[in-house]
Amino acid sequence: MTAQVTCVWDLKATLGEGPIWHGDTLWFVDIKQRKIHNYHPATGERFSFDAPDQVTFLAPIVGATGFVVGLKTGIHRFHPATGFSLLLEVEDAALNNRPNDATVDAQGRLWFGTMHDGEENNSGSLYRMDLTGVARMDRDICITNGPCVSPDGKTFYHTDTLEKTIYAFDLAEDGLLSNKRVFVQFALGDDVYPDGSVVDSEGYLWTALWGGFGAVRFSPQGDAVTRIELPAPNVTKPCFGGPDLKTLYFTTARKGLSDETLAQYPLAGGVFAVPVDVAGQPQHEVRLV
Repeated sequence: MTAQVTCVWDLKATLGEGPIWHGDTLWFVDIKQRKIHNYHPATGERFSFDAPDQVTFLAPIVGATGFVVGLKTGIHRFHPATGFSLLLEVEDAALNNRPNDATVDAQGRLWFGTMHDGEENNSGSLYRMDLTGVARMDRDICITNGPCVSPDGKTFYHTDTLEKTIYAFDLAEDGLLSNKRVFVQFALGDDVYPDGSVVDSEGYLWTALWGGFGAVRFSPQGDAVTRIELPAPNVTKPCFGGPDLKTLYFTTARKGLSDETLAQYPLAGGVFAVPVDVAGQPQHEVRLV
């Protein structure tokens, strides 16, 4: 696909991740720089906030300002004016895990994965957080990624990045997962891995390609139908934004790239915007009470 690609913020993130559209602004993080970033497309304004540890995702809260965020130390609340407060610890610190990618479903449940911070051990898990607490839904994964839900709320997707596999599950109304199956098995080259994903309003899955210079759109049957190329090797996650949710924003990363590669692709680590024909789903908010 020949897309109109615009770099909207050349901030050279080490590990840009977790973009969400909330209100009329784009929020995302730089995990390794311990930063939360905010971009307002209508005005061009940009704001950044320091985090006390690696910060991995943001999710808005029903009826409240601020966000639920993942830090290496656990799940926290964050407000730009007042900072961070711990909600819960998830795992034993001895595992050297951290949260990674996350999503919120239409019922206000937060789904997030953990991963080994050294990217070596299969110590990561998939969790669901709702009003009853936190439940482990899958386990034995090194790098969890890409949790997202179909528009009808009946299919849940989750990615094992190092296994290059996106799995689909049946998602019940009560939040239980069943019928785990392979949705897509990637074969795009030794150094190309599926990263974050998002599902559009037609039920098609957009998946970022770490090492793959872009993203692929998959049909509900798992067929690759569209590919967007970006001028950055490591694309980490897409999200839909803009007033009509017809702009795909992508975070990217400089992590792991050689000086030679960075010189060849100077926009690596930037945030990119691409107009698309099919709108995304609205960003859901976490129910804490």
